[in-house]
Amino acid sequence: MISVYIHIPFCVKRCAYCDFITYVGMNKYLMEYAHAVASEISIVGNCNDGKMTIGTVFFGGGTPSLLPAEGYAIIFEALQGNFEFSEDPEISIEANPGTVIKSELSKLVNLGVNRLSLGVQSLNSSDLVKLGRIHDVYDVLSSMRVAHQVGLHNINLDLIFGLPWQTLDAWKNTLEQALVLEPEHLSLYCLTIEPETRLAYWIGRGVFPSQDDDLAADMYIYAMERLESAGYQHYEISNWAKNGQYEARHNLQYWLNQPYLGFGAGAHSSMYHYRTENVPMIKPYIQAMNETSSVSDNFPNSPANKERIFIDHYTEMQETMMVGLRLVELGVSNAAFQNRFNKNICDVFNNEILEVAALGLVEWVSKDIDQRLRLTKKGRLLGNRVFMQFVGN
Repeated sequence: MISVYIHIPFCVKRCAYCDFITYVGMNKYLMEYAHAVASEISIVGNCNDGKMTIGTVFFGGGTPSLLPAEGYAIIFEALQGNFEFSEDPEISIEANPGTVIKSELSKLVNLGVNRLSLGVQSLNSSDLVKLGRIHDVYDVLSSMRVAHQVGLHNINLDLIFGLPWQTLDAWKNTLEQALVLEPEHLSLYCLTIEPETRLAYWIGRGVFPSQDDDLAADMYIYAMERLESAGYQHYEISNWAKNGQYEARHNLQYWLNQPYLGFGAGAHSSMYHYRTENVPMIKPYIQAMNETSSVSDNFPNSPANKERIFIDHYTEMQETMMVGLRLVELGVSNAAFQNRFNKNICDVFNNEILEVAALGLVEWVSKDIDQRLRLTKKGRLLGNRVFMQFVGN
């Protein structure tokens, strides 16, 4: 069972904090891009012996809700023609609350979309303006209502905390407003100030203060406590599922270091011990697909690839630890690790684990007859310190 990620790198406006592979003013290429993605899906799918089974699909961006439903129909036709779908696939689409149109969303549901992820970021109007978002709080309420009207009842809200100007009370208020909306899933991300973004420039010029790491930690601790009391299970460092029933199955594929295929400009794939990365820009991507009708190289190679890296056995073990430890309840199963690599976790990483265990950042827990290594509550605050143990050789 594999997962498929499809990148839709179009935006109405570039947000002040964004350094993702997204482009403004390119909407005239939307349908041509959809055809290019469908072509890539067909070429890569035909390279494999037999049809692989898709368990999840995620349309990310950018702003995927800018692509018309007709474009999605083209992409779905390619997926269905070259892959099998599981009996109950999770098919997610990201959307900006300012771009959700009922008629379009209804068509996407008819195509198979059954999960919506709204890039809310904040429920404070002033935050939204400073972040350069195109929507307001009313758009969030409207998008939730429209989603329910067209039959979507698995909705995630993305929220950002640790904004340079944000107070703890303001963050608490955003969380409370989000809980009133009763989403099935919440993703909370601490803002990272990326170089060469408008926000980094403004902070450098003194327009906004620098981030307060201690305050951001307080916001995270509050969120953990408040969401637990509201019935949300904290299953991954940045993610909570209502009543533990709405975990993001697509993202679990990444956190368990399982295979996935990426299509579109800048998309990544990880399959058969290789990681590939596509060209990042829209026009070169379309050109690469228009100029190729087949690919002779090994699956999952694509004509749009700009890089192909072999993942050796040790690196795969490192990455399995690094992403698996993001699962705050499950952590990394020693039994699953042994089954996959024929080695005990401590046979490979004993010194690394002892070092962070001595700092109180990880712990071993028993589940049935299995031993699992997971972050402690303190470790959730200092996750990067743990993850760095499993980077490099």
